[in-house]
Amino acid sequence: MAAGEADLYRSIMSDSIPHPYTIEVSPLPKPAGHYQWAVRRSGRLVERSDRPHPTQAKAEASAIAAVERDMHSVAGGGRR
Repeated sequence: MAAGEADLYRSIMSDSIPHPYTIEVSPLPKPAGHYQWAVRRSGRLVERSDRPHPTQAKAEASAIAAVERDMHSVAGGGRR
């Protein structure tokens, strides 16, 4: 993998992301320097960002909020 390729796509799994969720953060070609994210539960797409985020950290924070929304929805008998 060439230098910088690892930054093109990153799947985040940490203590802050509960199993079975994964967050994928990737850069957008346009606008340059912005990021998008996708949240998956057990490998299935749950939600994808609908706007570009100016930093990777802001994209990650937005994705974590989406995980929390989905967890509350599932716990409350919402979508599964």
